[in-house]
Amino acid sequence: MIEIRKEEPDDVDSIRELNQEAFGQAQEAEIVDKLRENCSDLLSLVAVVENQVVGHILFSPALIEGEDRTLRGMALAPMAVLPDYQRQGIGSALVRDGITRLADTPCPFVIVLGHAEYYPRFGFEPAGRHGIRSEWDVPDEVFMILVLDTARVGGLSGTARYRSEFSDTL
Repeated sequence: MIEIRKEEPDDVDSIRELNQEAFGQAQEAEIVDKLRENCSDLLSLVAVVENQVVGHILFSPALIEGEDRTLRGMALAPMAVLPDYQRQGIGSALVRDGITRLADTPCPFVIVLGHAEYYPRFGFEPAGRHGIRSEWDVPDEVFMILVLDTARVGGLSGTARYRSEFSDTL
């Protein structure tokens, strides 16, 4: 049985190890640690199986800067599942739970830089369709947006920016 819940203080070491193992490097774990230190407005969820943290997803504030206005939403990154637990629906459960929680808030959008075959099943679409581009030079099909509030996002085009912890660690 998989339990999805908010991160707790005792989960920090497990989350760090999970991200390192899932990505095969420390970069994502370092981003998570820096965001946790510097940003109080995070949505950090864990997937727990038999009292073990086997998955993690983080949503952090992001901006879309247009010519006439700037809109604040969230960015999904990173999302990780321990290799032995992958392909069992845990990542999908984390994404769905996070989106459900954000849909119950004033969050107007979620952006993600990820697999073009994976994220559309949750409603993400290429951000370029909305005239929104990433601050980084990435292919259009991997930079996506999920619009949660069409009234607020409608007509907005511009550059999406992640928190500086991402660029500082890359």
